[in-house]
This record gives sequence, C-alpha cells and structure tokens, in this order.
Amino acid sequence: MDPHATLVQMLATRSARRGTFTLASGRQSDLYIDARLTTMSPDGLAVIGPLALDRIRARGWRPDAVGGLTLGADPVSYAIAHASALAGTPVRAFTVRKEAKAHGTGKQIEGPFQPGDRVVVIEDVITTGGSALKAIEAIVAAGGQVVGVLAVVDREEGGREVLEGAGHAVEALAGARELVAAMP
Repeated sequence: MDPHATLVQMLATRSARRGTFTLASGRQSDLYIDARLTTMSPDGLAVIGPLALDRIRARGWRPDAVGGLTLGADPVSYAIAHASALAGTPVRAFTVRKEAKAHGTGKQIEGPFQPGDRVVVIEDVITTGGSALKAIEAIVAAGGQVVGVLAVVDREEGGREVLEGAGHAVEALAGARELVAAMP
C-alpha cells in the first residue's frame, strides 16, 4: 500500500469517530478526528515523516525548520525532522507555545528555531485555521518567514481557505472526506 493510502487507513480506523462533538473551534460536528492517536504512534510517525517531507519538497518549499502550535504539531514536526535527517537534508523542528513562558527566557518558540528561518507551519488537523494563524503570528514576530502550512488532515470546513486568504499556501496529507470514506 502506498504511504498516502496507509495514512488514510490509519487515520480512518484510529483517529476518526462519529458522534456529537464540540471542536476546539467551538463548532459542533458529527465527526471527531483525534490525529494524535495516529501521529503519536510508531507506525504513524514512520509514515507521516517521509510522506510530509515528500509533500513539502513537491511544493518546492525549502524550509530551514518545521513547527507549529503545541501539542498537535509536535510529533508531526519531529517526524519530518527525523525523516529529513535520514534523507540527508536536515530540517530543524521547533514548537510554538500557546503563550510565552512567564519564567526563564520567556520564549514562545522552543527548540532550534532562528530568526530568518524559512518555516513550514505544521498542523495536525485544520478546521478553522485558527491554530495555524496563531503559530504564524508567533513565528513572524520572532523573525521567521512562513513558506507554507502543512496539515495531516484538512477537515474541509473552511480553514484552508482562511489560511490561503491570508496569503499562505496549504498542503494536507489527507482530507476528511477520504477518512469518512475509509471508516469501518
């Protein structure tokens, strides 16, 4: 099975649930996608890292670093960084805190991020685009240049369009319709 089909199958069987849910955006939905059940699993990470790296390269994005808002972006960013090291084209990973620390250095971005970095913002699931926009704001404020946004799943509820409307190219490894079609 190709990596995309493998990822869709993992997400459909592990991460997608039907029911009545309130999403982080506050919206009600009959579909919940907890991508972490896939992105934090060994086989999920092994598929996501190389697949995401391939998609980043296919878009012509040449980032110095990848990262996004903690917690959803973290395992995906690390998987991409690991895959990039194995491929001999290292890309650093970082994480964006929801708020700057109130102690120590007071940083909002943790890890080897550097001002001037070309960055791909990572999301586990895009719904409204709000989490990605929050990460973008922190990255730009810290001197980063956002070259694109990569999500594991696009819920296909307008978030991609919000991000594209704000001038950001978006790539998703899978869409909600694909997951629903593959759900048991």
